[in-house]
Amino acid sequence: MSAQQLADRALLNLGRGLKESGYRFITPTPLTHERVFKRLATPLAMNLRDVFGWSMPFDSDLMPDAFRDELCQAGVIEKHDAMWRSTVRWSSLGELLFAHSPYPTTQADAVFFGPDSYRFAQVIDAHLQQRFEPLRRAVDIGCGAGVGALVVAQARHDAEVLAVDINPQALRMTAVNAELAGLNNVSVYQSDILASVEGTFDLIVANPPYMNDDGQRAYRHGGGALGEQLSLRILEQALQRLSLGGSLVLYTGVAMVAGTDPFLEAARPLLGNDAFGWTYRELDPDVFGEELDKPGYERVERIAVVTLTVTRLR
Repeated sequence: MSAQQLADRALLNLGRGLKESGYRFITPTPLTHERVFKRLATPLAMNLRDVFGWSMPFDSDLMPDAFRDELCQAGVIEKHDAMWRSTVRWSSLGELLFAHSPYPTTQADAVFFGPDSYRFAQVIDAHLQQRFEPLRRAVDIGCGAGVGALVVAQARHDAEVLAVDINPQALRMTAVNAELAGLNNVSVYQSDILASVEGTFDLIVANPPYMNDDGQRAYRHGGGALGEQLSLRILEQALQRLSLGGSLVLYTGVAMVAGTDPFLEAARPLLGNDAFGWTYRELDPDVFGEELDKPGYERVERIAVVTLTVTRLR
């Protein structure tokens, strides 16, 4: 077994230990996380939720030896002054547990999980509850921690589910999270959108980054003028890869300018023939308002979370 495989096995064992201990943590927005930290003179972990949810430094005596050993074997522990800190975070979504990057997510290859992940999962669940046709093959584009892939795989055990991302760290997390969930119908592939995978799909899901991030972090930067470019690229490529009756469920965010929706305006020409049926709705009209203070957002009046669902009719 390679060093990477041993590290992944240790990360998996850590997740199993947390589940057995009854660990649960619902991950808030980074801004809420920051506000919670500001209440504390010196953030210091008092329990496992503080260590693996709130990403607080901890004394080595806080946790069982087995957990500390798995952290070391997985290579996800670092010295933090006189304390230690986990460089992996664990978040709950229903009965699933997801490994992802710690707070704050400053690394270029950070794997994000947060409120968007919960909303994305709800959108997929709602779609699957309305779909009665067989689902043979599905793909989660830009899988991150694997939320889309695992939600689909859990609901459709007979489906072949692909999880693709350009970030190797995301693929590592997704593979561990799928095995932790006992889902053997998920496969991971490094791919820029669908470039590295072949064939058509009965379901394509995606929750791409949609911010204009000055650090161009992969989990956050959508490209284009206001973060819309990647969502449009996914739409364009996905339309060509849908099987008959197959659907794309695209969850994204849009920077609204002067009462207009730039993403919808750009998407309409791609959807303007009778081969596709589609619906579009705002799930939340105003998220990440703090971004409006940043360069590039001077003309933006709000950022909305939207869902575009497209079905191939012929």
